[in-house]
Amino acid sequence: MNHTPRTRTVVSCIVLVTALGAGVTACGSDGNPLADRPYDAADVITFNGDIGEGKPVDPDKPLEITADGDDRITDVTAQDSAGRYVPGELAADGSRWHSTAPLAANAHYTVTVSTEDDNGAPGRKVLAFDTSKPASRKRLTVTFGPHTGTYGVGQPITAQLDQEVKDKAQRAIVERALRVDSTPAVQGSWYWVSSKELHYRPQEYWPAHTTITVHSNLEGIRISDRLWGGPSKPVKITTGDRIEAVTDAAAHQLTYYQDGKAVKRIPVTTGRPGYDTRNGVKVVLEKAYVVRMRGSTIGIAAGSSDSYDLSVYYAARVTWSGEYVHAAPWSVGSQGYANVSHGCTGMSTANAQWFFNNIHPGDIVKVVNSRGHAMEDFGNGFGDWNVDWNKWGQGSALTKARTDGPSQADTVRLQPAAL
Repeated sequence: MNHTPRTRTVVSCIVLVTALGAGVTACGSDGNPLADRPYDAADVITFNGDIGEGKPVDPDKPLEITADGDDRITDVTAQDSAGRYVPGELAADGSRWHSTAPLAANAHYTVTVSTEDDNGAPGRKVLAFDTSKPASRKRLTVTFGPHTGTYGVGQPITAQLDQEVKDKAQRAIVERALRVDSTPAVQGSWYWVSSKELHYRPQEYWPAHTTITVHSNLEGIRISDRLWGGPSKPVKITTGDRIEAVTDAAAHQLTYYQDGKAVKRIPVTTGRPGYDTRNGVKVVLEKAYVVRMRGSTIGIAAGSSDSYDLSVYYAARVTWSGEYVHAAPWSVGSQGYANVSHGCTGMSTANAQWFFNNIHPGDIVKVVNSRGHAMEDFGNGFGDWNVDWNKWGQGSALTKARTDGPSQADTVRLQPAAL
């Protein structure tokens, strides 16, 4: 829109804009502090939507302010009655300002806009408006894992959220309401894997034969203006014996421990150079009597010298990317002597059947002395136990970093095999 230029003699003017209004101090040529009072910028700025029309504004819509003609916006301050500021971005040419965070619902806002015309004269507009109540409140529900049942002592507890929670204060509300109780009681903590997923583990592996109950107290709790806690189904699991399968890739041997005692030593083959098995602690994800394994699933071109397409028996999965402990009758001659696989731990069919019958989801499978990369902490199974306990504490929205010693996963105390 066009407007009549306002010509003023400006001599060192200072405009102070506060959250709920603006105080102006200026000095004109005649010494009168009111001589250069800023003009009302009402006719040169435009608010978006219903703002300024006297009716509640939709809080889900951003706050946008534009300048017309040769005028430019120099500053915008938006604050609600609770003292919360609204962050925003101002275009380099001063033509537009927009909020970069959502407005609160059912709140009262005061917005102060400072402008400048083509002659450098300052303008000011103060506007107040209310936001409406949210049309519908989102409900945050939590799905806990694993399913009710019996698992190994390495099984982490998972909490999958159906809505993203990124703000740390809001995460603290959510985390405080997620309860994990165990008998016997152990120290543990949640770790925010992402804005929608948390994992819970003790400092050390769960004790054998522990009963663990998980539930949420979030229902009806306000997390943010438009997000409230909803109902969630509790989970109860138990742990069995402490089972750990430790593979020494350099010695080509897997030792099966039960409650700290070596029970069986098995000759194995692990990943050959270029396909080295991951080092570190893993957790059995699932078991299958037979699995079809194809090289194309790990990037090996069909028909190449490395390609394969096999039905593999007695397979215990430890990564989602395809690492298993399984029967490999084709490599029996190398088992105990050389690493020739594409990353899995292979053994004879008889040994694989025994291992399959004595390993369970949640049990520990650890690889040492491989030339491969370390097991991923998250995203490819459960590498949770490879995270130092101090670092694990930093992943919580509630607690500070812990300094009370290493994880049991780092100092596994096992009796040597005497077989």
